Amino acid sequence: MADSSPRYLLPFDTFRLPHHLTDVLVVGAGVAGYSAALAAAAEGLRVMVLAKDGEPEDCNTWWAQGGVAAVMESGDDTPALHAQDTIAVGQGLCDDALVHGVAAEARDRIQELIELGARFDEDEIKGAGAAKGLEGGHSRARILHAGGDATGAEICRALGAGAEEHKRITRWADAFVVDLLTDESGRCRGALVSSRGHLRAIWAGAVVLASGGYAQIYRESTNYSGATGDGAALAYRAGAELQDLEFVQFHPTTLYLAGVPRLLITEAVRGEGAHIVDQDGTRFLLDVDERAELAPRDVISRAIMRHLERPDVGGVYLELTHLDPERMARRFPGVVRSCRQHGLDIASDRIPIRPAAHYSIGGVRTDARGAAGVSGLYAAGEVSACGLHGANRLASNSLLEGLVMGRRAGHAAAAHAAASPSAPARIQGDGTGAGRGYMDVDDLRASLKSMMWRDVGIQRNGGNLTGASGAVSAWEGFACRVGDQAWERLSLINMLSVARLLTESAFLREESRGTHFRRDFPERDDEAWRVRIVHHRDEGLKRVGIAASEPPGAGELA
Repeated sequence: MADSSPRYLLPFDTFRLPHHLTDVLVVGAGVAGYSAALAAAAEGLRVMVLAKDGEPEDCNTWWAQGGVAAVMESGDDTPALHAQDTIAVGQGLCDDALVHGVAAEARDRIQELIELGARFDEDEIKGAGAAKGLEGGHSRARILHAGGDATGAEICRALGAGAEEHKRITRWADAFVVDLLTDESGRCRGALVSSRGHLRAIWAGAVVLASGGYAQIYRESTNYSGATGDGAALAYRAGAELQDLEFVQFHPTTLYLAGVPRLLITEAVRGEGAHIVDQDGTRFLLDVDERAELAPRDVISRAIMRHLERPDVGGVYLELTHLDPERMARRFPGVVRSCRQHGLDIASDRIPIRPAAHYSIGGVRTDARGAAGVSGLYAAGEVSACGLHGANRLASNSLLEGLVMGRRAGHAAAAHAAASPSAPARIQGDGTGAGRGYMDVDDLRASLKSMMWRDVGIQRNGGNLTGASGAVSAWEGFACRVGDQAWERLSLINMLSVARLLTESAFLREESRGTHFRRDFPERDDEAWRVRIVHHRDEGLKRVGIAASEPPGAGELA
């Protein structure tokens, strides 16, 4: 059934708006966005990078602590082993050929970062080469870190500096993309942007979405506040397909204190030997999975939530007191600093933890070059679903995805823009919010986040999903009828749209696989459910067999 929600969120006529032209427009200033921008600029094209907020740290890349997975040298590890680990964790829904291609490119992408000035940690023991960490789901120690637990920030710094120095790249901060502009043929011609209270039309030969995920639709989230699913929602309105939305990765270890933001405690801490215990000091994960703290994140998150349901369990903690505090302070300065700010000393205190929504596996369906099925539109990074992660993301593959797929999307977008230059056109939209009334945006946002955490979170069941679907649909209809043109309301509509589609996918998938767990269907069912669930604005929701589900060229290398 076709979606009846509005095509455009605001009323506009491009003939009445200020115009800006560029060759390639990149939406997002994280690892995928900057990688795409640098790749497109290397082809000689003009590139404009839009950032939703104003500061470099206003993106998920900046806050990525764990590291980036990459096989950098020969030995007992290979890109093929990295790919095998990725496919195993993906539980039958990875695009195997794409996974192997991404793993094979990892070394070159890291080398390019180093040439841009990125500084990765050196091995403290061997005194040479890059220090390699071990994280859950990996069969080898292959995780590279920068600044201990500041890998994302260092990658952002290096890529951002490279973009800033490039004469063909410009960055526009505080720019909220309201919608993608599509002409009568369905081609993406640019974007409608709200900046400092004014609407503008930016025309481009190609657009690359690199706007991040949607984990902020949950009450408990590690993501920065702007990760509200805007890119997925506006791509869906423009005619792109969304897939795998039901797969949301919950990170098992975030600092859990009343009145304190949910601060991520990197998985690398467990790779160094930290334990997860209850109030009695019991390592209960040993009864769930022989890998204990190094089991995949979905296994650990569910085990923690189930343990907390027991009446005799008062809390779950991360135990680091048996580890060398000086080494941990050198290795994880950000974690130690955050704990100290809240009165906790890792040398003597157990750290209270709970899982939180961390990574959006689903998103805009793309092929291996980032093409999103709408002429002129590409996507990369967490906003996309290219088949790399399957039903569950292997730790530290997210930064790698941004580097590899961002670069591929940038090159592909540049080729498209060179053949189809940017040009203004008259495009009009009716928009939303014509009705009278008042809407408390903050209250509705809080209600959505609480319900999604409770009913569409780590453990799900059909009854709760049915109730959640009805509530979200009603809220979305209300939000589209009432309200002003502030970007806060528009972002809330995006959150509601993604939440509705995610909930529909979670209800349809009657099995448990990877990050998606149904109490009423607790087993994996490959015969019936080794499929992708795909949403299209005009065609509705559909199941697509995995063998036929990959877009043309999905497994090819750029």
